[in-house]
Amino acid sequence: MLAGETIGRKFARLVTNVVVGRPRLWRVFRPLMRKQFDALAPVWDEMRAADAFAPHVAALEGIQPEPVRVLDLGTGTGSAALDLSEQMIARARARIPAGEEARIRFEVTDASRLPYEDEAFDLVSLANMIPFFDELARVVAPGGHVLLSFSGGPSTPIYVRPETLRRELAARGFTDFADFEAGSGTALLAHKRDPS
Repeated sequence: MLAGETIGRKFARLVTNVVVGRPRLWRVFRPLMRKQFDALAPVWDEMRAADAFAPHVAALEGIQPEPVRVLDLGTGTGSAALDLSEQMIARARARIPAGEEARIRFEVTDASRLPYEDEAFDLVSLANMIPFFDELARVVAPGGHVLLSFSGGPSTPIYVRPETLRRELAARGFTDFADFEAGSGTALLAHKRDPS
């Protein structure tokens, strides 16, 4: 691992730890994280392990019924739909299969302030992303799910411990937690209570 990559990984872990505990500090780190991921965009696909999304896929298979309205945060170069980095989104848009342009949309936005209505999604998934718990609770519909995966488990630069995820999500109405391990990664799936 190169010195710059090591520093970048440590910075991502530092930002994750700070922002999970104090989400308001994200505004301080946001420009630096955007710059870091814009710089990584050209080499991002080569940096990922072949099984990077194995825990994510394993957790998706556990969702019933199949969600209709899905928001996937932290797309990187096209594995999801929304990212903070303009360079990552540019690469993702270039990968949309012909004929799928109306069904798949990639957007540059900030996960701490999502531009969607309350309860807009049946599933919100995050792969290697800092979770903004209040926003997740706001946009997931009752009866819906949130899925958080970390491709390298605890060694993922942007990683949040399962205990922290459960505590924060439970405080916001999520229950029925399920843990998944696949490849070298981990995932947590949570269900949002339906008050009816």
